Amino acid sequence: MADRLSDPIGRLMGLRYKSHPWHGVFLGKDAPVEVTAFIEVVPTDTVKYEIDKDSGYLRVDRPQKFSNVVPALYGFIPQTFCGEKVGEYCNQKTGRKDIKGDGDPIDICVLTEKALSHGDLLVNARPIGGFRMIDGNQADDKIIAVLRNDTVYGHFRNLDEVPKIVIQRLEHYFLTYKDMPGEDRYTEIPAIYGVEEAYEVIKRSMEDYHNKFDNLGKLLT
Repeated sequence: MADRLSDPIGRLMGLRYKSHPWHGVFLGKDAPVEVTAFIEVVPTDTVKYEIDKDSGYLRVDRPQKFSNVVPALYGFIPQTFCGEKVGEYCNQKTGRKDIKGDGDPIDICVLTEKALSHGDLLVNARPIGGFRMIDGNQADDKIIAVLRNDTVYGHFRNLDEVPKIVIQRLEHYFLTYKDMPGEDRYTEIPAIYGVEEAYEVIKRSMEDYHNKFDNLGKLLT
């Protein structure tokens, strides 16, 4: 996919048609150290938006019925896929054998002091850690990153440098944002990890993506 997007025809197609945020945006030449993140939701949103996998447009997922709002920019890393290798890594770290990838791109939260008014945009982010989140028997990792050159957060290099209250707010959000009356969901965060494990999760998700979608480029050319 990266080669297709860097050739002249790919650039011309990008001028005429909107690139699909998951498949048509390059995650960055320095990944996993620095990545492009597609932001779906910002802290002022009272509605949860999620990418429509077929069209690439944002779709209303659900209105937030409670007071929990995402405490950071929230979206995903393009050209990643939470598949077999990410699931294997979660099994390895937890000692379980039944966990599989959730079949989505890898989620990312980007810390910044700036108030962005809406999602549906791209930012340059530097991963510093993550949450090993499990939803039922599916790996649902949340990568935590900082906005590149952000005045307040940009100097952090590892998650353990971030104030604990920031991490607690993120953890509380992810443990509660799927709670709905009458539904019985089981989510957990068995571990909070640092930058090296974040890199490993991203690298595995990049491999999962190529294993899943390598033929996509041929279909689009």
